[in-house]
Amino acid sequence: MYTLTNNKTSVSITKRSFDVIGSVVGLILFLPLFPVIALAIITTSKGPVLYKQTRVGKSTPEHMALFEIIKFRTMYQDAEAKSGAAWAADNDPRITPVGRFLRKTRLDEIPQLINVLKGEMSLIGPRPERPVFYTKLEREIPFFADRTYGVLPGITGLAQVNQGYDTSIEDVRSKVGYDHSYALSQSSFKSWLKTDLSILLRTIVVMVDGRGK
Repeated sequence: MYTLTNNKTSVSITKRSFDVIGSVVGLILFLPLFPVIALAIITTSKGPVLYKQTRVGKSTPEHMALFEIIKFRTMYQDAEAKSGAAWAADNDPRITPVGRFLRKTRLDEIPQLINVLKGEMSLIGPRPERPVFYTKLEREIPFFADRTYGVLPGITGLAQVNQGYDTSIEDVRSKVGYDHSYALSQSSFKSWLKTDLSILLRTIVVMVDGRGK
C-alpha cells in the first residue's frame, strides 16, 4: 500500500511539473499563431476570438469541481441559441469554415494551455465534460463519473487520440474504458511516462495530419 501511494505521489508531482513546463513552452511556441488565428476568426464571422464554457474538472465522490475552459471560437455566435446544448456532428452547420480547420488541426485548443498553467487542467487526461450532459451520462454509462475522480481533465488524452471529438452518447460510452485505462497507468511512474509520451506523439500526428473533427 505504501509503495502504491508513494508511486502515485511521485507521478502526481512529476506530472504537474511537466504540465507547468509544457504549458509555458507551448504558449511561447504558439504565441506567433495567436494574432493570425484571431484575424482569421474575426474577419470571417461575428463574435469574440476566444470562447469560454463551463466544464467539469477534477472531482471526488463528494464534490464536483467546475472551471471555465478557454478555446478559440470555432462556431458561429449564439450557435446553440435555438438548438440548446448539443454534441458536434459531422458537417455541423454551427461550425465556421475557419473553425473546421482549427478543429481538424486541434489549434482551437491552444488557449487551454492557460487552463493547464492555472492548474484547472493537465496536458493529458480525460476530456472535460459539460455539466449539462454530465447527469445524463452518469445515469446511462456505468462508472462514468469515476473516470475523473482525482484526475485533472486534459487537452489531449488516450481517449481523444483514439476517437477524437464526441458526436453522441455512444462515443462517450466507448471512451470511458480509455479514461479508466489512463487512470490506471498513473499507478506506476514507468507506466505513466510511457503512456504520456505515446499520447503526446500521437497528438502531434493528429495535428499534422489534420485528422481532428
